Amino acid sequence: MWHSLLTGVAVVDSESRWLPDDFEHPVRVELPTGHHLRPIRAADVDLDMPAVMGSRERLWRIFGPAWGWPPATMTYEQDRDDLARHEREIALHQSFNYALFDAEETVLLGCVYIDPPERVGAVADISWWVVDDLVGGDVESALDALVPEWIATAWPFRNARFIGRDLSWEEWLALPQTGASS
Repeated sequence: MWHSLLTGVAVVDSESRWLPDDFEHPVRVELPTGHHLRPIRAADVDLDMPAVMGSRERLWRIFGPAWGWPPATMTYEQDRDDLARHEREIALHQSFNYALFDAEETVLLGCVYIDPPERVGAVADISWWVVDDLVGGDVESALDALVPEWIATAWPFRNARFIGRDLSWEEWLALPQTGASS
């Protein structure tokens, strides 16, 4: 609920499609560490909730000003509803949330967000995170290396923007909004 409702990502309609009609999104992406990415589902809430809330303070510093996420009071039901919304948006190709899992999918370790641009200057806004325990380690390094290459080779974007990498969240927030009507 927090990310797309606050950012307006979910309002992409058929007249303003950001992906080709025949595009098929990847369903699994392997990392060299034995971990993998796959589209998140509502059923992942039991793994998502501890990952998000266990890293909440750091995630709030990253995403809070832009998305208002994750709120300190997020409930299990709110997280499940948020993941269900992400699942619907993925099915409709409106935006994508890929969860980072261990090989057996017993723990969720982070997420990658692929969204239509909310700010001018790019065709897609990409961001990602890992849980606090992985910050600065091999899995985060592997994800940092993988995401730009994966976007360049598996997605139809010529000018993707990596928020928090190419530019800071503060710089991104200072950009004019796309199609802003206020």
